[in-house]
Amino acid sequence: MKRSLSVLSLCAASLLSGVFYTATAHAAPLDLKAEQALIRALEDEYNAEAFYDAVIAKFGAVRPFVNIIEAERKHAAALTDLMQRYGVDVPANAGLGSASAKAAVPATPAEACRMGVAAEIANRDLYAKELMPAAAGYPDILRVFDALRAASENNHLPAFERCAARN
Repeated sequence: MKRSLSVLSLCAASLLSGVFYTATAHAAPLDLKAEQALIRALEDEYNAEAFYDAVIAKFGAVRPFVNIIEAERKHAAALTDLMQRYGVDVPANAGLGSASAKAAVPATPAEACRMGVAAEIANRDLYAKELMPAAAGYPDILRVFDALRAASENNHLPAFERCAARN
């Protein structure tokens, strides 16, 4: 039994080190369209985070903004991981706390929810119609883009629709 456990432990360690190596290894260079798609995706996620942050600053910890801002941060992290893997410079989120993000917040949370509906529809369509076609040939990028598109369509959009309907 002890010998089998040691063999299993060695196999697990080998697999994990392979996964770690693969995850940290540099991928082949991106073509310009795919690189621009990654940058555009990150900018869009950053814009959403900045707007939702400004809504929270103005109205307090209102739902669904407090939940969705965390998702937007995770989306940005997934994109920055890809960008780092491909050697693409990752910009900071210049919109966070900016005067333009604050100025974009409407007078009521209900209006902000309606803006959230429009933003999530635009985000879903951006991934489906522009970003995913631009990243064709990069299955890892397409998987992330598809997951982010699905999150907008299946999670964020319904949450904002519910919010807009109740306010």
